[in-house]
Amino acid sequence: MVERVLVTLDGAIRDPDAPLLYADDIGALRGDGIFETVLVRGGVACALELHLARLRRSAEALELPVPDLDAWRFAVELAAEEWGKEHEGMLRMVLTRGRDSDHGSSSGKSSANAPAGLSAAEPATTGYVLVVPVHERVKTARAEGVSVITLSRGISIDLAQAAPWQLLGAKTLSYATNMAALRFARRMDADDVIFTSTEHRVLEGPRSTVVVARENQLITPPARNGVLPGTTQRALFAQAEKAGWDCRYEPLFTADLITADSVWMLSSVTLAARVKSLDGLRMSAPDNAGEIAALVDRGIALPGSIADW
Repeated sequence: MVERVLVTLDGAIRDPDAPLLYADDIGALRGDGIFETVLVRGGVACALELHLARLRRSAEALELPVPDLDAWRFAVELAAEEWGKEHEGMLRMVLTRGRDSDHGSSSGKSSANAPAGLSAAEPATTGYVLVVPVHERVKTARAEGVSVITLSRGISIDLAQAAPWQLLGAKTLSYATNMAALRFARRMDADDVIFTSTEHRVLEGPRSTVVVARENQLITPPARNGVLPGTTQRALFAQAEKAGWDCRYEPLFTADLITADSVWMLSSVTLAARVKSLDGLRMSAPDNAGEIAALVDRGIALPGSIADW
């Protein structure tokens, strides 16, 4: 079993222990870039087309050059094949604005991993795909669920539309706040966090989408409230609707989490983690918990469609 796989957008398999980024890469200097995290299962990148669609959407929000989705698809599929079928892998697609020294100059330099066909006058972006083993915490979260605390994000649900430059609906590299929230949760003996707005509306987790199950309904907060549209949630809803569930995008209050039949944290690698306790309140597993997890598994096994995003 390989421990890591690194592929650049020129289709080259790189040594994962060799330097790749320049010291002045804007992604490292300012977090100015985007990424996607994808589960590799059976040597295949799960729900790949949904991730490519969201990558393109994030690039548009950051005014990055339009990603060459064919190049990304080839790099991802190559990396997944190199990783193999024996174990699950966590695959990251990373795209940054490139080198700071290339911006504001007329040199038109291109980096070694720039896609073919890039204009000589346009600074090259940095793009690569990295696959690493899935963390043990992921397997535990799937099997046992997660303990969660609610934390205020300190923003209104109106901020995303009033201030689009906040990039609330894009998957950017600027994850310092999210990781700080998770460290705080660990100090509180919790596994994860659900962010809330100043109006006490449910937003999302630092690296997950919140879905509430209530009778025959599955409900998630709408993207207009400043949450990142979830690929795993999309995959779940596509399968759940076929199975007779009523799937909705609706605002949720914190109280709705407590009265729900179950609350789920959905993400690309952990997939479905049921909230087993919320702010210290124990939440029992419903009879249909296994069905919901199975619907997620079924949904992410399909590539999805860019056109549906």
